[in-house]
Amino acid sequence: MLGVDVGTRRVGLALSDPSATLATPLRALEVSGPPENSAAAVAREIAALMAEGDGLHAVVVGVPRFLDGQPHRQTETVLRFVALLRSKAAVPVELQDERLSSWEAESRLAVREKDWRRRKVRLDAAAAAVILQDYLDSGRTPETGDGDRKTED
Repeated sequence: MLGVDVGTRRVGLALSDPSATLATPLRALEVSGPPENSAAAVAREIAALMAEGDGLHAVVVGVPRFLDGQPHRQTETVLRFVALLRSKAAVPVELQDERLSSWEAESRLAVREKDWRRRKVRLDAAAAAVILQDYLDSGRTPETGDGDRKTED
């Protein structure tokens, strides 16, 4: 599975192991412009990953919300990105609540890397790994058809 953390300048990517147990940061893609540009870049990554030996079975995109569950100013942009990605991807695209994922990723990175400049470079992919790990830990799968449920909690 591929985890995605959508930002305005970068899109963080993370991969799960083949057993869908553990998420690991992959990389951050530099993006600019409308969600169409970001969705196209991620769709290219999806195609490349699908061509690899283990393939790719689903994509999990973090949806930003405020702590009280209300939509964030970026929520609509991310949902537009998801709609575009669903039209381009040959695998299911699931949604995952991403509240506090960047904070958790920053905290984890700070343990190993004291220089905030170096942490910043790795933050987006680390946040994508947190989002994907939350999805994996929830026990949900693309086959259950409840991939949108978590964003409404």
